[in-house]
Amino acid sequence: MSGYLEVPPGRLSQEVLQAVLEEFASRDGTDYGERELTLDEKVGNLRRLLDTGELCILFHSESEAWDLVSREQAEILLSE
Repeated sequence: MSGYLEVPPGRLSQEVLQAVLEEFASRDGTDYGERELTLDEKVGNLRRLLDTGELCILFHSESEAWDLVSREQAEILLSE
């Protein structure tokens, strides 16, 4: 068992989901574009990726940490 669980975005309240997206978007090293994006733009982009299923919220039960990862990476982590 991998210890990872996928958290469907719809299972989180809008306030919690917004906080998760804002925290992730404001992490160091998450800005790689030619121009600086606002926090709202970054959160909007993350929300669209979650809505299309390209991005997943994973929770690691042992460390009690969460992360946003690509669908491909999530499938690998969930199958370990």
